[in-house]
Amino acid sequence: MSRRIWLCADDYGISPGVNRAIRDLIENGRLNATSAMVVGPSIGRDEVNALAAAAKANPRCAIGLHVTLTAPFRPLTMHFRPTEGGLFLPHTKLLRRGLMGRLDSELIHTEVTVQLAAFVDLFGRPPDFVDGHQHVQLFPGVRAAFLAAVKTRAPNAWIRQCGRVRPWAQRLDSPKALVLDALSAQFRRRAARANIPFNPAFAGAYDFSKAAEFGALMRQFLHGMPEAGVVMCHPGFVDEVLISLDPLTVQREREYEFLRSEAFLPLLATNEVTLS
Repeated sequence: MSRRIWLCADDYGISPGVNRAIRDLIENGRLNATSAMVVGPSIGRDEVNALAAAAKANPRCAIGLHVTLTAPFRPLTMHFRPTEGGLFLPHTKLLRRGLMGRLDSELIHTEVTVQLAAFVDLFGRPPDFVDGHQHVQLFPGVRAAFLAAVKTRAPNAWIRQCGRVRPWAQRLDSPKALVLDALSAQFRRRAARANIPFNPAFAGAYDFSKAAEFGALMRQFLHGMPEAGVVMCHPGFVDEVLISLDPLTVQREREYEFLRSEAFLPLLATNEVTLS
């Protein structure tokens, strides 16, 4: 029997081109989840209404909040710290400060709460799930505040952890995935104590700087993925807004092309997983 998984496109709201690609994939049954950045430059009423219209063709599509706490985006709260030039810190600096115990959990909690409220204002309802841009929800100094905000403001939402299916049995050829495995272990323990549901497994992390063949990567991501597991992806069309904000550009178009291709649905069937 097929297992239903979540194939989630991150970054809705970062640019018109990314939004357009995500909507097309949702409408054609190639995605069943997306997470929206309420601090992004392309998340106004028109883009939200267009996403809602696309999701009508795929009624089991989940829409979540992509909590964003890293540059080059700006906080929604006036007194958020630390910042650089009015922007959030780069993710490496935020992680370093978290590991050193130098983040103010109250300020983090307030920012996440305000982003949750902004989502409700835009979409007219709480998010189905909550995750984090550049996996910030896992960071020390962030995770406790993140979990507390979700527990209060989105009590029916599930959250995304980023541990793999069998991290101890997989090759040590993905440093990024190994870091996510380690950070996710503490995150899962805290979420379980707070009685907040989370996905049982995660895949989708890879080196975006390399011109990887996404079809081959997707075969790896789907292998052994359990019911309700999450596979993260970043499809999109490159436009000037995206280029100004994010180094992940051309690879987004490669992801889109594979997910829209005739090879994708047979790959799901071969791995006995479904999005419906």
